[in-house]
Amino acid sequence: MNERRMIVALFGVAVGVVVAYMAYRFIAAITVAVFVYYSSRRFHKGLVRLRLPRRTRAVLTLSVLGVPLVLLISYTVVLLVVELRTFLANLEEYPMFDVLPGSHSWIESLGEVPELTFQGLLAAHQDGALDPFIDFAVEHAGFLSSVVVGFLLNLLIVTVVAYYLLLDGGRVRGWLLRFDDDAIVREYLEAADEELEAVLFGNLLNVIIISVVAIVVYMGYNVAAPPLAEVPYPALAGALTGIASLIPVLGMKIVYVPLAVAAALPVLASGDTSALVYIAGFVVVVVVLVDTIPDLLLRPYLSGKRTHVGLLMLAYIFGPIVFGFYGLFLAPIILVLGLTFADTALPRLLGVQPEPGLPPDQRRLDEF
Repeated sequence: MNERRMIVALFGVAVGVVVAYMAYRFIAAITVAVFVYYSSRRFHKGLVRLRLPRRTRAVLTLSVLGVPLVLLISYTVVLLVVELRTFLANLEEYPMFDVLPGSHSWIESLGEVPELTFQGLLAAHQDGALDPFIDFAVEHAGFLSSVVVGFLLNLLIVTVVAYYLLLDGGRVRGWLLRFDDDAIVREYLEAADEELEAVLFGNLLNVIIISVVAIVVYMGYNVAAPPLAEVPYPALAGALTGIASLIPVLGMKIVYVPLAVAAALPVLASGDTSALVYIAGFVVVVVVLVDTIPDLLLRPYLSGKRTHVGLLMLAYIFGPIVFGFYGLFLAPIILVLGLTFADTALPRLLGVQPEPGLPPDQRRLDEF
């Protein structure tokens, strides 16, 4: 009997090692999937009122979050291509580039960007305008194909894992509770599950709120500023500012600083430097109303119940440094799991019994 149990245990360890290795190979995609699951779970639960099937609710939840993000990225890429084409076509209007050292023939050669239509691309191919791009793609075909395939594979893993977590998250929780010991596991899992949802859903709310504030500020600035000093695409820039708020340290600066530079270029090219006062005012207003006040007001309310705001900020800072890009999502999860364990399970394991108390909304007789 003991030999059979030993064989089964060894087999279980071997399977666990293989599963752990596979999870480690795709840790980035799995981490993002868990982040998406906890960020969208409240919305998924809210759809119960519509009496929709579970699978429909899961698809609708991922579509509401994913489709706008894909459209936003696609719209951003198209705008960058269009603006680059316009800039290169009007390069002679910017005399400041004439003082730069070196030849600009390679810049001028990029001015013939084809129209983003089937006929425009076909005509460009027939004229040979696409030959440099085709040669580059053929020369780096292996690298480009690996990048595209890797991205699509990770996107598929994120979608599938998040989808089935929305469908069967309760089953996973029930399976884990089978190993309960004196209610310690149950208490820890319930506390960790609630805290992860509060923290990660708070991040999603933070992105949405900052996006709305940034859009209002950018559009309001364009109303007050002269046409020469307006910021381009205020709605798109505001949405990107909200998404950039997830990035530690730099955060929203990677959006509104280049935006201010883009607004200042036409002013410098025109020679009317008096309009630079509006650009300086734009930077000050954005730093105060978008980058500072929302962070001070929102962070304490969107950081969960047990997770300290300062520790959460450190997790966002050190996560990408230690783990790479996916550390932006993994470090907060590890922090929440660790703090919840120290607050709930660890005292019980060390023999510290919780003090008997009343519910938080119930008062004692001696208080009256």
